[in-house]
Order: sequence, then C-alpha cells, then structure tokens
Amino acid sequence: QVQLVESGGGLVQPGGSLRLSCVGSGSIGSRNIMGWYRQAPGKQREMVATITSGDNINYADSVKGRFTISRDNAKNTVYLQMNSLKPEDTAVYFCVIRTITWRSTDYWGQGTQVTVSS
Repeated sequence: QVQLVESGGGLVQPGGSLRLSCVGSGSIGSRNIMGWYRQAPGKQREMVATITSGDNINYADSVKGRFTISRDNAKNTVYLQMNSLKPEDTAVYFCVIRTITWRSTDYWGQGTQVTVSS
C-alpha cells in the first residue's frame, strides 16, 4: 500500500514563494517517477513537474524558471519550490508517484491548496 501526504500549501501574495513537500510511504520501490500536478477551478488537471529516480526532470512551460522540483530518495520525499508565484498558479496541487515495476501504478495524494492573491 502506497500513501502520499502533501504539505506546504497556503495563501501567498503574488511574487511570493511556497515550498510543497510530499512524503511517500509503502512499497514505492527504487525505480519510479514522482511529480506534481495541479487543477484549477474549471480547468483540466495539468502536469507541473516530474522527476525520475534517475533525476530526469520535466517542467510545464508555464512554470519553467520559477519552480524547482527535487527529491530525497532516502526520505521518500519530493519537493516543489515555487517562486515568483502568480495568481494563475492558484490551484489544488497533487503529488503523484508512478512505480516502474512489473505492475506500474500511479498513486495520488489528496492535494494541497495553493492560493496566490493580494
């Protein structure tokens, strides 16, 4: 059983910063992809950033240069450092892990609200 718990969301002014954390537990395995998705009201869920167990990173164009994804394999944790936040970054942010095994599976956290507003 895999469980993901996000933290770090909240209310921040435009131009501010937040750091999201996601701690995984259970049978994650050593080969996997961890990442962050977000969903704003009335919009589809979109990929924000992903990072593989080999540290291959991809960002959505809208966050390049502002967000940084990282992971700590020893702690089964993935982070999302968000700088220069904009109102359009407002969304529920979801942590996800994709296990790369004989039965690759996606696991999702419950989400954490990020609100960027003055």
